[in-house]
Amino acid sequence: QVQLVESGGGLVQAGGSLRLSCAASGSIFRINVMGWYRQAPGKQRELVADLTSGGDTDYADSVKGRFTISRDSAKNTIYLQMNSLKPEDTAIYYCNVHVGWPREYEYWGQGTQVTVSS
Repeated sequence: QVQLVESGGGLVQAGGSLRLSCAASGSIFRINVMGWYRQAPGKQRELVADLTSGGDTDYADSVKGRFTISRDSAKNTIYLQMNSLKPEDTAIYYCNVHVGWPREYEYWGQGTQVTVSS
């Protein structure tokens, strides 16, 4: 089992910044991918950004140039620096991790609310 603990959500005005953190603990011997997803009311959950063990990143088009994903491998922690926030970024943000080899397991965090006011 892997536990994911998220922090850093909150309320911010448009144009502001927030930094989300996600710390993984438990039965981790190989992290393949860690990332952030978000789900706004009435919408499907979508990928925001992810980071592979090899350092490759992937971002949603809507956040490119504004959000940056990074990691501290020693702490099994990833971060999402969110700048120039917009009201449409308002959502619950979920941490996600894929671990294991050859069989891969997926885990989700409990979610953290990000609200951007106009």
